[in-house]
Amino acid sequence: MMKDISTLEDIKKLVDTFYQKVQQDTLIGPVFNEKIQDRWPEHLAKMYQFWETVLLDNHTYSGRPFPPHAFLPVGSDHFNRWILLFTGTTDALFTGPVADEAKQRAAKMAEMFHHKIEYIKNNQI
Repeated sequence: MMKDISTLEDIKKLVDTFYQKVQQDTLIGPVFNEKIQDRWPEHLAKMYQFWETVLLDNHTYSGRPFPPHAFLPVGSDHFNRWILLFTGTTDALFTGPVADEAKQRAAKMAEMFHHKIEYIKNNQI
């Protein structure tokens, strides 16, 4: 029986499983692997903090999530794959209101990042 996301261990399970899929994905894996290189442990730790703050209201993350993504070579196909992997991972591991919130927040974040990146691309001098 699946349960909802309720602990930091649940966040770690979601993040670790999701990013294992990301690293192996033929579309978005190369973008992530090129940007992150050998800093995956640091990236994952930051993602634990981010999602713990967003979903469990335990404020362990501080920072600005968009700037590292601003100039990535990505488009709508990349964001669609990212959200497909995130939603699929969440659905495979958890069920409940917090899991639903995770999927909603991820979708909104992907949409916002996509629009901001497109704006930057279209307005560079």
